[in-house]
Amino acid sequence: MAESVSEMLRQEVDCDCLLECFHDLDGIDDDIFDLLTASEDPQTIDEIAATIERERSTAYRSVQRLCAADLLEKEQINYDHGGYYHVYQARDSSTIAQEMRAMLEEWYTEVGGLIDEFEETDDITPSNNR
Repeated sequence: MAESVSEMLRQEVDCDCLLECFHDLDGIDDDIFDLLTASEDPQTIDEIAATIERERSTAYRSVQRLCAADLLEKEQINYDHGGYYHVYQARDSSTIAQEMRAMLEEWYTEVGGLIDEFEETDDITPSNNR
């Protein structure tokens, strides 16, 4: 990942990189998100682990990161005679995109404020040569 904003601007960005940048995800997280986005039906941890050919615990940790980032929906399925299990599916991509836009706008506002403080603190005045 890039070390500075200027480096980020010079790099080519793809969709997986966006999720990584916005939500601090890794490659397995991206693979599981892609899997669940492409799947028509919600998946259990066991199904996810089998598909990505990883241990169940690895898939579970990744799914938990994706849930914490609010990228997945978790549903509890109850057995008729007691007990339950969970299934997971990707949230709507339009909703996720709107949330990333809001996060970007919040970041932009915050960084803009820091730039304003820098300008005021260091007595830097904008050039009137426009």
